[in-house]
Amino acid sequence: MLSLFRHKRQKPPPPPTVNVAEGYLSIESAHTLLAVEHRRQLLDRIWQYTALSHVQFTQLYLNPIHRYAEQVQQLPASETHHHAYLGGMLDHGLELVACSLKLRQSYLLPTGAAPEDQAAQTDAWSAGIAYGALLHDIGKIAVDLLVERQDGRVWHPWQGSLDQPYRFRYIKGRDYHLHGAAAGLVYTQILDRPILDWLSGFPSLWANLLYVLAGQYERAGVLGELVIQADRVSTAQNIGGNPSKALQAPIHSLQHHLISGLRHLVQHELKLNQPGAAGWLTQDALWLVSKTVTDKLRAYLLSQSIEGIPSSNIAVFDELQSHGLVESTPEGKAIWTALVAQGNWQQSFTFLRLQPALIWGSEDRPEAFSGTVSIALDDNQPNAPVPPLSPKAVNTRSDQSSSLPDPMAIEDADYLGTLLDMFDSGEPGFREVTSESAPEISYSHSNNPGQAFLSWVREGIQSHKLIINDSKAKIHTVCGGVFLVTPGLFQRYVQEFPGISHGADQEIEEWHWVQKQFEKLKVHRKRDDGLNIWTCQVEGPRRKAKLKGYLLEDYKLLFESSPPENPYLMLEA
Repeated sequence: MLSLFRHKRQKPPPPPTVNVAEGYLSIESAHTLLAVEHRRQLLDRIWQYTALSHVQFTQLYLNPIHRYAEQVQQLPASETHHHAYLGGMLDHGLELVACSLKLRQSYLLPTGAAPEDQAAQTDAWSAGIAYGALLHDIGKIAVDLLVERQDGRVWHPWQGSLDQPYRFRYIKGRDYHLHGAAAGLVYTQILDRPILDWLSGFPSLWANLLYVLAGQYERAGVLGELVIQADRVSTAQNIGGNPSKALQAPIHSLQHHLISGLRHLVQHELKLNQPGAAGWLTQDALWLVSKTVTDKLRAYLLSQSIEGIPSSNIAVFDELQSHGLVESTPEGKAIWTALVAQGNWQQSFTFLRLQPALIWGSEDRPEAFSGTVSIALDDNQPNAPVPPLSPKAVNTRSDQSSSLPDPMAIEDADYLGTLLDMFDSGEPGFREVTSESAPEISYSHSNNPGQAFLSWVREGIQSHKLIINDSKAKIHTVCGGVFLVTPGLFQRYVQEFPGISHGADQEIEEWHWVQKQFEKLKVHRKRDDGLNIWTCQVEGPRRKAKLKGYLLEDYKLLFESSPPENPYLMLEA
């Protein structure tokens, strides 16, 4: 494949002469920001998908992308959810462009037009889709963040690119839906007049693009659908999901799954309005104990084979808040602290607060709690917003209090290789082993916790809830046996069954307790030095890595017949 940047690699420009005060980020040129290896790979891929000459690609794609990079600099794409690190906005934008153009290859646009018209409009539709993908979150830098120049003046993106070192924080109490309507404040900084003049000559495309930029995806036709799908792939991969499954799943948003999961839990599993309950229903609100309900929500969604569920409770809180599913505190937080009292009993909890209509709608709901739920003020609640502007807010990994890692730390991250591998239909990749004749297994918790874990693994493989031999899988076949990745597989198990140890050992994490119960089965092979954990070398099309795990010599513990081995894994002696 041709490379846009490897023919004549130029030295990066000299560092700026301006003194950068401690706690501020320096202004970087677009060339410097885009010179990072994983971004260069994405740019090369974007060029490949457009099939344009170098001159055309520079005019239609590279110049807008350079202006986008100069505008977003090292700002993150979100506070605690996806791409929540320095440079996350730039990475997310590039990933969306690459993915949307890949998906676009399956469409002849505009739909229903004569073949000669579709051929004449090919480049315009490709560019319009790419611009919608690149700019779909651009409004966040206008309304979600407060950016301050080193001289103390507040910067707004409609003023042009940043011109001096800066620092930033997220705005307390912000409207999580506003950024979709704010793109109009910024996108003319990215798309110049010749591009807008050109696109406006294609009425159907122009209308769809304007609807995307206004956040009205339901009116944006195919263009809106492609941007949504690309966003799901990029987001799911970044928070640990499976991008291929994100595409294959029904067109239901994470918001839909969160609502469905909460309704199921409240209506069928959770106790309400009593000591030991997980929730209390008052006349004006439903109060759900935050950690208990979030753990159960994640476990339920995982049991339904729903991908892309954040593994961090804070990320789940942010997702619920961003979709307006939970009410925010006066300080803009998702978590409330409140005292529940009834008669002589009272106890303080941290809660998610919901509107009862979200759960019951027009259905009959339980009687309201006869006691009281009194709000308490607590400055140490979870999900605290980024602190006021200070050096710590933008420090890198040297400062343990920072919530945003160094942008260079993700240069060799797994997600990029997986994302690019997904785009490559012609390259060999990890594949899921399936068995059409796999028998059904009735899973139930055993008196033997280790055996219960092993039964869960077996059922998960046969029902395809647990994938094998995939780049993100926790189960692989190697050397005639089965390799169980630790701690990932055990952590997945306790996510699906929180509280499985019933407090049996308070000194170790729950997944570690499950791992010890598994070891007691003595079904794994030990190394010659007597240790339990083996190492596998992974060498795929794009990267090398190592996995740690247990080796089961008898594949029949988990499989009906001998599965093909993963060609990318090699067991270390």
